[in-house]
Amino acid sequence: MHDRPLDGVRVLDLTNVLAGPYCTYHLMLLGAEVVKVEVPGRGDLARHLGPDPQLNAAGLGTSFLAQNAGKKSIELDLKAAAGREAFTELVTHADVLVENYRAGVLARLGFGWERLCELNPALIYCAITGFGQRGPMSQAPAYDQIIQGLSGMMSVTGTPETVPLRVGFPVADTLGGLTAAMSIAAALAGRRIDGQGRFLDVSMLEAALSAMGWTVSNYLIGGVEPAPMGDQNATAAPSGTFEAADGPLNIAANRQEQFETLCRLVGRPELVADPRFAEREARKAHRDELNDLLNDALRERPAQEWEQRLAAAGVPAARILTVPQAVAVDQLDERGFFTAVPFPAGTPGEAGGTMRVSGSGVLFDNVPLRPAAAPPVLGEHNDELPELLRRWRSEGSRLLAGEAGR
Repeated sequence: MHDRPLDGVRVLDLTNVLAGPYCTYHLMLLGAEVVKVEVPGRGDLARHLGPDPQLNAAGLGTSFLAQNAGKKSIELDLKAAAGREAFTELVTHADVLVENYRAGVLARLGFGWERLCELNPALIYCAITGFGQRGPMSQAPAYDQIIQGLSGMMSVTGTPETVPLRVGFPVADTLGGLTAAMSIAAALAGRRIDGQGRFLDVSMLEAALSAMGWTVSNYLIGGVEPAPMGDQNATAAPSGTFEAADGPLNIAANRQEQFETLCRLVGRPELVADPRFAEREARKAHRDELNDLLNDALRERPAQEWEQRLAAAGVPAARILTVPQAVAVDQLDERGFFTAVPFPAGTPGEAGGTMRVSGSGVLFDNVPLRPAAAPPVLGEHNDELPELLRRWRSEGSRLLAGEAGR
């Protein structure tokens, strides 16, 4: 494929589990050379997380495999003189350093922001924490579950009877990682102008609240406290989950013309003129009555048929899929979203096999971004460290102020 936008960018990845590794995985997909600096003999905690005990015991848990393809792994003990010496030289020639320790941990190891600036004034240093580097909560431990609760996310997930509910995947970790990756890309772009490094202080709590968008702004600006709506969309009606003959179906007829088309296609055109449903706010006020009438009509056909009929007429509609069904959707194959990469050498029971990993959801010049190598076993690239340092010293950075573009 064409050169990727971060080709030549050198990233030191001191992160664990998900938020940080997810960030650096996306930097890798964009072309960066990502070197995981891992604790000797232990490595990223995610190496031991996942549903397969055998993989966990081998340090190749599925949680690790999912976010670390295409990276290198070296083991350095930053509490030992030799490890600090090697890390110092890596920092001197790196473009980006990402860590998700608790606030202040890297500084206590001798690599606070002032020291990093002395070593490399052009370094982009990104610290991802639950609450940020300062403030009364800065030293509190945080996992995704904690952020989901503190952000208010769980208070609006579920129904009045089931709330609070956790979102079914680690969304706060993911949002923190995406926020970090976006900020790093912006800082690298800014460095092309002024040559200066940046200290990026990413708070997962703040990233979660920012991503909640209307849920937060409706309260801050409109004074309306959000409430759990279950499978319904609070901003419009009919918009939510409905009942087809063979299972659930999502419909989002948010615009007037979509509502009118929906009524016609399900054989209930009279609902358009009904005063309870004639305009947007009335439909929201009478949501339950409208949903009951539409469900009576929708139960006459299977979900996939409704999906095809409604979508073809411009009404957003789709079945609700399981994860196995979702990853088999033809659309993903068409765009090359998944990539088959080899299992790491020595993966129990998987010799010579391949696994599928996700892409970024973005095509660059119509080309999907893909990892070029398997996730690394712990310390796989230890022996390559001298050559890596020699190459980094000789190449210099491609993305500094005053350099010519491609």
